[in-house]
Amino acid sequence: MMTAEVGQRSRLAAVDNLKVLLVAWVIGGHALLGYSAVGGWPYDEVNEVTFEPHVEAVPAAVLGPSGLFLMGTFYLLSGLFTPQSPARKGTARFLRDRLVRLGVPFVLSALLVWPLTPWVGYRAAGHDVTPWWVFAHRDPLLDSGSLWFVDFLLLFSVAYAAVGRPRPEPVVLTGGHLVAVTAGVVVSTFAVRLWFPARSGQVGDLHVWWWPQLIAMFGLGIVGARAGLAQRVPERMWRGSRVVAALTILSVPVVAVALGVSDLAGQAGPFLGGRRWESLLFAVVEAVLVVGGSVWLLGWAQRRLTRDGPFAAALARGAFAAFFIQGPVLIVLAVTARPLPFPAEVKAFLVAATAVAVSFGAGWPLTTRTKVGRFL
Repeated sequence: MMTAEVGQRSRLAAVDNLKVLLVAWVIGGHALLGYSAVGGWPYDEVNEVTFEPHVEAVPAAVLGPSGLFLMGTFYLLSGLFTPQSPARKGTARFLRDRLVRLGVPFVLSALLVWPLTPWVGYRAAGHDVTPWWVFAHRDPLLDSGSLWFVDFLLLFSVAYAAVGRPRPEPVVLTGGHLVAVTAGVVVSTFAVRLWFPARSGQVGDLHVWWWPQLIAMFGLGIVGARAGLAQRVPERMWRGSRVVAALTILSVPVVAVALGVSDLAGQAGPFLGGRRWESLLFAVVEAVLVVGGSVWLLGWAQRRLTRDGPFAAALARGAFAAFFIQGPVLIVLAVTARPLPFPAEVKAFLVAATAVAVSFGAGWPLTTRTKVGRFL
């Protein structure tokens, strides 16, 4: 999620614009989850209103599939630009920079920002708890909120620096390679979730159940860097990924109806892990989406999100800061909207739109006008 060098801005505008879009989508999605029965964002623990069940099915059909591969897309983008960094800076400086840019924000989030964030929601709902109680009793321990992914990305960076070697010769990626990666993600995801079901918590908020797809996408990005994937996804690969991703996304609600899944919160259990065919089916859908969807999004950005300029550059520069502060922003906005006599269908979208604007509006000055920018 690092921003491109100024001299590279024109060439990488599409990637930066895609990063901005993904961050905005995540912030908006978290806002909606706060008012859902399915949950997945802390405000759902204390919300005053929730979506009507038949209404919730609509954002679930839209946000649900995207939630399976957006983080994988972030890891693909990170992998695409990882090899050039140690080659340019040297291993020691690369690791030092990653420790500062990833390690410090994670520690701040896990030990300070995130314990305070749900605490605000609990207090607004009338719960007499302290920030320390939130820190000590939330599951998992050392929950870092939306910044959980950076500690794992830091581990990836250390591992790459330890074993990776610059290989300047280009490679050719084909659709067959993507199929092989997808198959690997299916098998490894199903196996890992025999012990770590999806949405389970581990100390440090490691999301072990998501490791197979994240490792695969980071690795695909590293190989893709040598294939020129950051500059252009080949036309045939892009079109194929688009078809596969679109068909999978469209099939999810159809399959859910065919299987009789009408209660997203109550009937999800068998799909989340264990030696069940439902878990295998979910692993297949997730793997197809994360590989096909990520490559499709990257190719789409390279063909459609090419606008450059000061405003686009400012949004990209503040994207990581916007991601970092989204938790407090979302909770404060939800608490502020709490007394309003509106249904969840209104409040959720109001909070979402405002949170995106506020997070990005504060992101650029935070990174460029304060010392905090060194870490964001």
